[in-house]
Amino acid sequence: MHYRGWEVVQVREGRAIGYDCDVLVIGGGIVGLSTAHAIARAAPGTRVTVLEKEPGPARHQTGRNSGVIHSGIYYRPGSLKAEYAVRGAAEMIKFCAEYGIPHAVTGKLIVATDRAELPRLHALVQRGRENGIPVRELGPTQISEYEPEVRGLAAIHVRTTGICDFTAVARQLGEASGAEIRYGAEIVQVDRRPEQGVAVRTARGDVVRGRVLVNCAGLYCDEIARLTGDEPEARIVPFRGEYYELARPELVRGLVYPVPDPAFPFLGVHLTRGIDGGVHIGPNAVPALAREGYGWGVVRPREVAATAAWPGVWRMGRQHWRYGLGELRRSWSKGAFVDAVRRLLPAVEEEDLVPAAAGVRAQAVLRDGGLVDDFLIREGARAVHVLNAPSPAATASLPIGREVARRALGVLEVL
Repeated sequence: MHYRGWEVVQVREGRAIGYDCDVLVIGGGIVGLSTAHAIARAAPGTRVTVLEKEPGPARHQTGRNSGVIHSGIYYRPGSLKAEYAVRGAAEMIKFCAEYGIPHAVTGKLIVATDRAELPRLHALVQRGRENGIPVRELGPTQISEYEPEVRGLAAIHVRTTGICDFTAVARQLGEASGAEIRYGAEIVQVDRRPEQGVAVRTARGDVVRGRVLVNCAGLYCDEIARLTGDEPEARIVPFRGEYYELARPELVRGLVYPVPDPAFPFLGVHLTRGIDGGVHIGPNAVPALAREGYGWGVVRPREVAATAAWPGVWRMGRQHWRYGLGELRRSWSKGAFVDAVRRLLPAVEEEDLVPAAAGVRAQAVLRDGGLVDDFLIREGARAVHVLNAPSPAATASLPIGREVARRALGVLEVL
């Protein structure tokens, strides 16, 4: 029989056969590849196929972040972000050591530069302790012991923070999973029948059939969910994070962060010495004009229109327009960006900042304008959707992958 363009061979008992795989994973970033890896470890022999539209792994959020292994200090106790980041940080360091992936446990400073930030800094100390994270409080003199060029009224040192090469981690996860990974496979159609299975068609015309679909599509996860026939409770709104490289990397020894505003999921402009020895400064957070809008010149009208049609975008704008204007100003004005950096690093000059590659954060926004502040995983018939997995998802990717794998295998068990 023909079923919307893909063939299902049936036997008399009514069971469909002819699947290409048991679990079909969409997305070759670190979460999708961690899921494939977790399935292989939990249920050897399960056939997994990963479809990724790019020519290689980790081309978007995974490969375009600051490379920080987050401690979990920022996240609400009891949340998935807190639980998975704390556990995931330790597991990520162990994974990197096992496979010889470049990494280091550097620790980091979170620095208050204004008296109004001190209560928030103290709240972070308490939150860190509730999450089981070792935290040391510092005064101005002690800040200089860690970072001679950094200035602040007070700070905390979080020793479990580290850095690594997340692209190398994603690649290793894919290799160790034993999954079939198909690159250049952009999904244009998803056809699901709860009683039979899921089939996807790629832009090249290939059809891949699976018993269960796992959606780890990152910037396009909500669109894949809707193609599958499941309505996500949020929409992805892309926020571009713009970075600079520090021409005088000797000014910064390790990782230095401002005190974040708890009303937003963004951590503010920070200083990060990467695994390659260079120092990245950023990111800010501005609305992107495409889901892969890595510069102001990248505009996709259809995607802009789809974003604008979501009521939550306008409600979010009304709630946070002042914050947004500040981020836009730092995007348009290098001088304004430098002013933000000088709060932490007074010695920096405008010519010290060299433009670097930008990233785009896939932030889920609710209909009421609220920003989803935790990882969001939902299930549909024969489908598991990861609908919000921005930072610290790379840090937390091993626990996230196990949870998604557990749900996907649970679906297989009842089929």
